[in-house]
Amino acid sequence: MTISNTPMIEMEVLPDSKWRTALRDRPLLVLGIVLIALVIATAIIEPRYLSVSGLRNTVLIAAPLGIMAAAQTILMLTGGIDLSVGMIATAAAYVAGNQSPNGAGIAIVLGLLVGVVAGSINGVGVGIFRVNPLIMTLAMSAILLGLFTALSFTVLQGSTTVAQFIKTIGGGSFLGNRVPYNALVWAAVSVLIIYGLRRTGLGRLLYAVGDNPIAVRLAGIRIWQVQIAAYAIAGLLAALAGILLAGRTGAVDLQLAVNFLLPSVAAAVIGGTSIFGGIGSYSGTILGALILGVLTTMLTFLDAGQAIQQIVYGGIVLGLAWLYARVTGTS
Repeated sequence: MTISNTPMIEMEVLPDSKWRTALRDRPLLVLGIVLIALVIATAIIEPRYLSVSGLRNTVLIAAPLGIMAAAQTILMLTGGIDLSVGMIATAAAYVAGNQSPNGAGIAIVLGLLVGVVAGSINGVGVGIFRVNPLIMTLAMSAILLGLFTALSFTVLQGSTTVAQFIKTIGGGSFLGNRVPYNALVWAAVSVLIIYGLRRTGLGRLLYAVGDNPIAVRLAGIRIWQVQIAAYAIAGLLAALAGILLAGRTGAVDLQLAVNFLLPSVAAAVIGGTSIFGGIGSYSGTILGALILGVLTTMLTFLDAGQAIQQIVYGGIVLGLAWLYARVTGTS
């Protein structure tokens, strides 16, 4: 009986092991298949989706999400997270809108400065005062909401319409209205992040801090400095995403980017970044953002109500995260 069962065990286990190993070695392939499947499903629901206009709209959605998800990817590599990215993006956009009468350049610089300052404060709280990232960033989100609610009636009272240049880079297109300008911004950010994570000392330290902080500390590296730098960069990226969102809508309010918090985390997780740190890449996050962009377009075509959209959206996000972990063996 033992002899007869042995070949059957080999036939069942080995092929499955090879299949799982192949997928684990090619995680981007898994995400690519999921993305293609969603595009096909969306095209079946609405045949006009497979047009320049349809694909352009998906990129317009995915670009600011992908940049915000870049912030989460960088922080999750260190074992952290930022629950204030939505509010940082909103605050930066609000400042950019308020300062737009003074010129687009000043508006963008001041908006980005808001992100750097808020991110740096998060980094100081997490790195120096050892506040848990969840608590620190959640508190920052609440502080920013209260602060900007008060300032909107005093110091920041005035324009909420962004400058024309911001509208162009956030929602405009070129090549005959085919390619969004925000895709160029996203592409430039993607190149910098991918290069930075792979080729720079800071990029390697981000992975090291998330993988084995004790070893990093014993090596003489000041982890708090790495964390402050990571959160400052995350704040800058969130602010940039907020400004692009403001450009797409043309005006700002204090709810502009709040709903992007969960998708920004989901895009990074779907892309293969571990919430425990040390594992992940921005290449996967890019595909994760595109997947969520197509999903949002699909739900729009289905004319789903807000409640139904949230249920379907959350269910598919969890399903994709489970599927990715299952087939790649990262669970």
